[in-house]
Amino acid sequence: MKRKINIVPIIIVSLLFLLLNWYVISGISVLTNLFYVKVIFWSVILLLSVSLLFAISRFGSRGMDTLFKFTTHAFLALFTAEIVFMVVLLLGDFYRLISGSVGYVRHIEGPFLPTRNVYWVEFGLLMFSLVILLFLYGIIKGKYAYRVINHTLYFKDLPESFDGFKITQISDIHSGSLNNAKALQKGIDLINAQQSDLFVFTGDLVNNKADEIVPWMKHFAQIKAPYGQFSVLGNHDYGDYVKWDNEMVKRGNLLTLKRYHAEMGYRLLLDEHVELFKNGEKIILAGVENWGVGFGERGDLRKALKTTSGSDFKVLLSHDPTHWEKEVKTFPNTVHLTLAGHTHGMQFGIEAFGIKWSPVQYRYAHWAGIISDNGRYLNINRGFGFLGFSGRIGIWPEITVIELKKG
Repeated sequence: MKRKINIVPIIIVSLLFLLLNWYVISGISVLTNLFYVKVIFWSVILLLSVSLLFAISRFGSRGMDTLFKFTTHAFLALFTAEIVFMVVLLLGDFYRLISGSVGYVRHIEGPFLPTRNVYWVEFGLLMFSLVILLFLYGIIKGKYAYRVINHTLYFKDLPESFDGFKITQISDIHSGSLNNAKALQKGIDLINAQQSDLFVFTGDLVNNKADEIVPWMKHFAQIKAPYGQFSVLGNHDYGDYVKWDNEMVKRGNLLTLKRYHAEMGYRLLLDEHVELFKNGEKIILAGVENWGVGFGERGDLRKALKTTSGSDFKVLLSHDPTHWEKEVKTFPNTVHLTLAGHTHGMQFGIEAFGIKWSPVQYRYAHWAGIISDNGRYLNINRGFGFLGFSGRIGIWPEITVIELKKG
């Protein structure tokens, strides 16, 4: 029995998109009302819409092939640019409405609603062009524009020997999306250049299947740190988002992925911990399987911290930051620092001029950087790779360096 498709949402979205484009062309008409301009405009919109629907219809059999990636990215860029143009145009129309109302009250001769000012339209088109250029930059360069973000955190109960101990963290490699070895190598070199004491990776090595990491294993195997390289699994690593021939094949994929961690020199922590010693003192590094609201609650924190004491200084690797919110920050056996990823900062937003905004904040109240609660810290890495949208705009790929200080 075929699954019935609810066409009501499709009709609603189509109508809204039609209205958006009607409003956009009404603004462009202020600059030029030539018939062939309108024909070209609507032809482009129709061609892109049909191509997108066709690509979506065969997604189940073809996956994210070239057509799907091109049409979805083109549509996303165009749609975002049109929304920005619409906002500028609405501001201009609101100004027209206010001016017309004031003129009407004062009995000033002329039409109630003045004609659109060409400068509003030109400014709207300028913003439209800037958005398109931003998308092009994000797709071509932005997804590999690695940034090092440094944090210094102070803890009263940090062992003296670990004062100044540095941890480099990356997260969400999503190797199935990588496509530029030269650009990736720059990121690997930047990681090693930090010369941190410890390297950790907080999950989502692949998009779905273990073999995605194979072409890139030599790159990530280059990462070395004196106290070792450690990792955990993320929600995408379990293969939950693709269809498998049977459960045995799916389990085999996960076992292969775990082996690849080892072959790259990463100690995969699966609800367990290790002790890191320096000058006779130690800290605990623990890692749990993925635990996230809506993404599977596999991890067992109690098991991971078994045999540790309340006086031990603990660092936890946990892919999904909701784990910290729901369990870690109130766990009786104190975890001093949790390192997570998962959100990617949605790969789109703005962090400049004191502004920190991304659409992902409507899903996660805290989605990037450091937050603390009662002396317990969480860092959310913005991700090293990319998924879905093959680019980054404003939220750049991140290499986090955290220095632990006593004080």
